[in-house]
Amino acid sequence: MTLKEPVPVAPETAPGAKAEPPHRATPWPEARKVAARAGADARAGRASRRLPFGQALGQVLAEPLRALTDLPSFDTSAMDGWAVAGPGPWTVRADTPVLAGHAPAAALTAGEAVRIATGAPVPPGTTAVIRTEHSRTGHAPAAGLLLHALRDVVPGQDIRPRGQECRSGDELLPAGTDVTPVVLGLAAAAGYDELPVQARPRVEVLVLGDELLTAGLPHEGLIRDALGPMLGPWLEALGAEVLATRRVGDDAEELYAAVTGSTADLVVTTGGTAAGPVDHLHRVLDKAGATLLVDGVKVRPGHPMLLAALDGRRHLVGLPGNPLAAVSGLLTLAEPLLAALGAAARSGGSVGRAPVLEAVHGHPYDTRLVPVVRRGEQLVPLRYNGPAMLRGIAVADGMAVVPPGGAPSGQELDVLDLPWPPTSGAVPAQGACFT
Repeated sequence: MTLKEPVPVAPETAPGAKAEPPHRATPWPEARKVAARAGADARAGRASRRLPFGQALGQVLAEPLRALTDLPSFDTSAMDGWAVAGPGPWTVRADTPVLAGHAPAAALTAGEAVRIATGAPVPPGTTAVIRTEHSRTGHAPAAGLLLHALRDVVPGQDIRPRGQECRSGDELLPAGTDVTPVVLGLAAAAGYDELPVQARPRVEVLVLGDELLTAGLPHEGLIRDALGPMLGPWLEALGAEVLATRRVGDDAEELYAAVTGSTADLVVTTGGTAAGPVDHLHRVLDKAGATLLVDGVKVRPGHPMLLAALDGRRHLVGLPGNPLAAVSGLLTLAEPLLAALGAAARSGGSVGRAPVLEAVHGHPYDTRLVPVVRRGEQLVPLRYNGPAMLRGIAVADGMAVVPPGGAPSGQELDVLDLPWPPTSGAVPAQGACFT
């Protein structure tokens, strides 16, 4: 899609209002696919880095994790007990017990036994390990101390053979796996000191508008900036590295300098995406030689959002200025792009399905995203879901994807998860946020 003048779009349709004709924009499902493809294309050729375990947690593997050794790397006792050779009873050898972390004991010959600890290398010639609680010892004339098994002994029992879990060179985890504490443990067992991880996508947030206050109460036509405090932490929760959140006034040259001077992989702007007198973003992108990949999305709230390719592999996501509309843009364009670019998954934007408890109003032509909470297996839509409102999404478990025309009670809907734990039912008293 080449850059063009934005198509004017009508305001959000309120329940009961006369429907406007459909606007020219990208369907919501296709917009998410475009964003994911853009991220995947930009990811190709991105440099990886090797980080020590303390810094790798929460990152994403840049290449498959392959075992650097057999696991276990030697035949190991799985239990405290006795290493035995051949059939019993066995003469207990007067050796020091075989302990974990020590060199293997001398080979056993048939009829011999030696005390062994969990994790210790079994001596050569061992046919089984007998657990302490499954054995007894006694003295026999001229034979010394004898070991007797209290249960049948199966060859190989309670021995972890070399390579039981993997062989050196085996792929343990594919590229793209999130580095969790368990992944760190597996990597350590497999011989790693550092992990190859993808560089986290770098993001810069530009909050546009002369009307925004950063402190105090709204007054004289000025309003508090709700997006500046929200977007950086949200993008961090999606796995991005947020370089800065900056204020930019309603000045085209200032915006051009901020966009073209950013070194971030993704620039996120707020406001300026429509066709108002101070909506400069389209003209700035045109001057910067950007290519519009998405210019408006058939979704409410948030339809004036956009996605542009800047120079090289850099991108810009233009969010609407209304707070809930900006959340819609995050979930529609920024989240799938960052996920494909290599941000660690935090579940934000992942899609599940559940039936809706009651009918949900829909837009005549466009997808609608509605904050919901989960009640058992059902979704309960929340009030305060207008484009400028955050009261509903503040207690939501996710955003339900309502198809054009709405959804009757009981219909299953896709749900976009949010990148933090569910609310666990925490809603205002008397369910004030419920529809």
